[in-house]
Amino acid sequence: MPEVKPFAIQCPAPIGDTGLVQLAHGGGGKLMHDLLERMVLPVLGNPILESRHDGAVLVMNGMRLAFTTDSYVVRPLFFPGGDIGALAVNGTVNDLAMCGARPLYLSAGLILEEGLPLDTLNRVLASMRRTAEAAGVQFVTGDTKVVDKGNGDQIFVNTAGIGLLKHALSIAPSNVCPGDAILLSGDVGRHGIAVMAVRQGLEFETTIESDCAPLAQPVLALLDAGFEVHCLRDLTRGGLATALIEIAETARLSIAIDESVIPIKEDVQAACEILGFDPLYLANEGRFVVFLPASRAADALDVLRAHPVSSGAEQIGAVGKNAAAIVTLRSRIGTTRVLDMLTGEQLPRIC
Repeated sequence: MPEVKPFAIQCPAPIGDTGLVQLAHGGGGKLMHDLLERMVLPVLGNPILESRHDGAVLVMNGMRLAFTTDSYVVRPLFFPGGDIGALAVNGTVNDLAMCGARPLYLSAGLILEEGLPLDTLNRVLASMRRTAEAAGVQFVTGDTKVVDKGNGDQIFVNTAGIGLLKHALSIAPSNVCPGDAILLSGDVGRHGIAVMAVRQGLEFETTIESDCAPLAQPVLALLDAGFEVHCLRDLTRGGLATALIEIAETARLSIAIDESVIPIKEDVQAACEILGFDPLYLANEGRFVVFLPASRAADALDVLRAHPVSSGAEQIGAVGKNAAAIVTLRSRIGTTRVLDMLTGEQLPRIC
């Protein structure tokens, strides 16, 4: 397994005993969670940020708009099933979808390292255009900066997006209810393994491709069909386990999931066993969870399975009444364990 080398950020006030925040490249896990909770939110926090969601829902002139932003630092830039350009578009489109919005417009900020081959830049830009067209969104503004050689890593991409909400639902972790069913849109772990395999020059019997894809179509299908969706979350940094832990903490409710029904492809499971990774914590770029009343779970699965990107959807668990805000996993052999937030990221610079 590749060594994860942390870097340090000097903080104006201590976190822990050192006054330094140790983060695996790319963030994620408990340390990033602590950084946000103990440093960022106390300084920049407001009622909108307190929702701890993938984006902000804003009301302007009677319209409900979703707004989000994200930055992408994946290494390598190109991998089976995607590249940094596709990640940047799909990641922002998906964050808007997780707010229950129809994605409409994107911005792009490019930070280029001096010496970046123009062919590489052209490949990334072409991928961004193709992915945006497939997702039904437009780039309407942007910015480009060049940094000195050695002060970047070829190319970093920031994208921000705006979407429109055409329903009255409030979709957020705080709206999760006891008894809610938890639906997972498909198999997990592929993106993390796909990127890691290219990075480390590993070859498996089959080529494992990233699940990088836009998720707005199945989400909007659920909303258009009138389902009372309480929460949506895409499973990027930190994977399924971290997303569920964050939701449980915000909702202040317990979550129980069943390992035997969580879809994981055999080649991904085998790679994880060889390399010592837990697929529940690996990043995904085309998977999400849905929280909604259990009475509608079966019908919601039918809607999700009608779309290629969520054809493998399964009900993986339920929300309990326990205010301890823990996530428990029932294993394939019938034992139960508590899922903890990892201190760092299993794989650095993954998205």
